Amino acid sequence: MSYFQNDRCRMFYTDTAESYPSLKEKPAILFVNGWAISSRYWKPLVEALTPDFRCITYDQSGTGKTVIDAGHKPSFTIDGFADEAASLVEHLGLDKGRNLHIVGHSMGGMVATELCLRYSDALLSATILACGIFEENAFTSLGLAFLGGLIDVSMNLRNVFQIEPMKSLFIKRAATVDIGREYSDVIVEDFTTSDKDATNAVGKFSIDRDVLRAYTRHVIDIDSPVLCCVGMQDHTIPPEGTVTLYETRKEKTAVPTRLVQFMKLGHLPMLEDTGRFAEQLKKHFEFARHFHKKTRLDSPVSERVRIE
Repeated sequence: MSYFQNDRCRMFYTDTAESYPSLKEKPAILFVNGWAISSRYWKPLVEALTPDFRCITYDQSGTGKTVIDAGHKPSFTIDGFADEAASLVEHLGLDKGRNLHIVGHSMGGMVATELCLRYSDALLSATILACGIFEENAFTSLGLAFLGGLIDVSMNLRNVFQIEPMKSLFIKRAATVDIGREYSDVIVEDFTTSDKDATNAVGKFSIDRDVLRAYTRHVIDIDSPVLCCVGMQDHTIPPEGTVTLYETRKEKTAVPTRLVQFMKLGHLPMLEDTGRFAEQLKKHFEFARHFHKKTRLDSPVSERVRIE
C-alpha cells in the first residue's frame, strides 16, 4: 500500500508487486472502480489472481484514502479521472511494453476505455463490467432523466443507508447474492463518505447523452480483445445495456469481443462469485496473450457465454 502525488491528488494505491517482487515480471492488471466506491472491493479478486498477475488497485479522487490537495478542486470528468489513472500507469512503468490488462467496473468502464485508447501500445486486453449503452429513444430518455433525479435524491439522503432496513435495501440493489457483512459494510461506508461533489458529478456524466455517445465510439476503437461482462440480475444498471455494447462492438469491428453473462448475479460479480469471475478473466487474459502473439486474422471475432 502506497501513496503517489500527482497533479490532482495524493493517490492511494496497492500494487501486489510490492509484497511479491517477482510479480513485476508478470502481466499487470489495473482495476478501475465504479461510482462512489473505494478500491477495497477488489481485494478478494486480487487475492484470486495474484499468483499469476501483478494487480494494481487505487482510490479515485473523492473516494477512499486518496486525498485531494487543500485548495484544489480537480475536474470530475472522464478525462480528469483518466488523467489521474494515467499518472499512476506511468509512475509504475505500466506503459512500457505490451503487458497491461485494464478492468473497469460500472462508471469505471468509461474511464478504463479512455485509458485503453491512451495506452493502446501497452494494452493486452480490456474488460468492461456492467457499463453498457442503450438505444436512443423516448423510453431511454425518460429512464435517464429519472435516474438523474434518483442520483440527486440518493446524495441528499445518503446517510439513511447507514441504518436498517435501508442498508439492506441498498445492498440488495447492488448484489443479488449475499456478499457478507464485511463487504456490505464497505459498499455502504464508501458511498456515504465519498466526496459529494465528485459523486454527484460522476453520477451525472455517466448518464449524459454526449458522454455515452463518445463512450460507444471509444469502445469500438479499442484495438485489443474486449470482454463485456454483466450480471443479468443487476438492479443498479440495466444489464441489457452491456449486451447492447457487445453487439455494437461486434458489428463495428473485427477485433475480438466476448460477452459473459452471469445469469444469477447482480452488479458486483467480483464479490458475488469471485471464483467464477476470476476464471472468466483468466480465460480472457490468456486469449488476449495469444491474440497479440498470433496473426490477428487467426482469432475468432466474437463469443457469447451464459453462466447459470
